[in-house]
Amino acid sequence: MAGPSKLQPWLEARQRFRLSHTHIQMARELGMNPRKFGSLANDQQEPWKRPLAEFIAHCYHKRFGRTTPEHVQSLEEVAKRAERGRSERRERKANKAVLPTGPHRTDSGSSGKLPDPHEHGSE
Repeated sequence: MAGPSKLQPWLEARQRFRLSHTHIQMARELGMNPRKFGSLANDQQEPWKRPLAEFIAHCYHKRFGRTTPEHVQSLEEVAKRAERGRSERRERKANKAVLPTGPHRTDSGSSGKLPDPHEHGSE
């Protein structure tokens, strides 16, 4: 799936490290960087490290006190929701621009010149 560029690293990390939607959402909520997963997922050469999915779950439980998020959404659902919000915003903006807001005066009653701050009126 070709998603927004903001979600692309997450899509790649999900495939590369075989993570579930739940683990990706937990990592996003924790503020993790998907580009750094390679150094975190090095449990073969560094046996003291936990597997990446287990590490994410441990950090999530430590910070939020829950084992999983309350409502899990896939990256595709997140992208659809964001696109729907953007299209609604564009539509509202377009409707706002089309609707007239009332009569506009072109002549403001002045000469159109701004006062010169260096010019003194008493001299």
